[in-house]
Amino acid sequence: MNVSRSGYYVWVNRSAKIISESELMLYRRTKALFRESRQSLGSRQLMKKLRKEGFEVGRDKVIRLMDKLGLQVKQRIAYKVTTMRKHSHSLADNIVDQNFNPKQANQIWAGDVTYLRTGQGWMYLAIVMDLYSRRIIGWSIHKRMTVDLVEQAMQMALNLRKPTKGMIFHSDRGSQYTSHRFGQQLKNNNITASMSGRDACLDNAVVERFFGSLKNEWLLNIYHLTRQGMKEDVEAYIRYYNQIWLHTSNGDCSPIEFEQSTINVSYAA
Repeated sequence: MNVSRSGYYVWVNRSAKIISESELMLYRRTKALFRESRQSLGSRQLMKKLRKEGFEVGRDKVIRLMDKLGLQVKQRIAYKVTTMRKHSHSLADNIVDQNFNPKQANQIWAGDVTYLRTGQGWMYLAIVMDLYSRRIIGWSIHKRMTVDLVEQAMQMALNLRKPTKGMIFHSDRGSQYTSHRFGQQLKNNNITASMSGRDACLDNAVVERFFGSLKNEWLLNIYHLTRQGMKEDVEAYIRYYNQIWLHTSNGDCSPIEFEQSTINVSYAA
């Protein structure tokens, strides 16, 4: 085995390192949490989750632990989002103006559409997020990017929250959001439209960040053969994001956990 005699006896006489029960539990939970996130949790997020479970760890310790256990975060990849609108459609002013931290629930919602590739062709996902808690409260996924897509996502959010008048919905200038039909849906529910500036992705940065996490962490290196498989996986991520993902803006709570601790809203999954 290409080992020297002296090296062999040093190894034989070396006392075995004893791992405590608490350390073993730390190893197990670290690997379980990392696996649950599909290898997307970095040391900062992993540290927060371990602390919430009662482990006394700092970021440096978590970095060493991840290295020891061979836990490597998947590499993010860049993606491009493009939106187009019809010139006959109307635009709205940017009322939100990058104010992504409203003081109350159902004060500012935001939404967008992104594309997802499957073996059967493209799928398109529309979401509605309550910026107060970052919770995804409405979504729709379909093989066609139509006005129906964004209307269905909005209707799901309306059914869940039943907001009072005076709310704002922020989006980009995509043709689905500038359409007369979607504008009428907002008007019928006393919702004021707000839209990002042209080619200004930072004006809807929180929603863009959600799509980035979905595509570059959860779905990275996962190839879905069918549209149905993609739909089920996206819905699984939305549940994970709403119930488990920790947000700094929420005091390191998940969106639903933050809502439950601060406001009285509907908590239907």
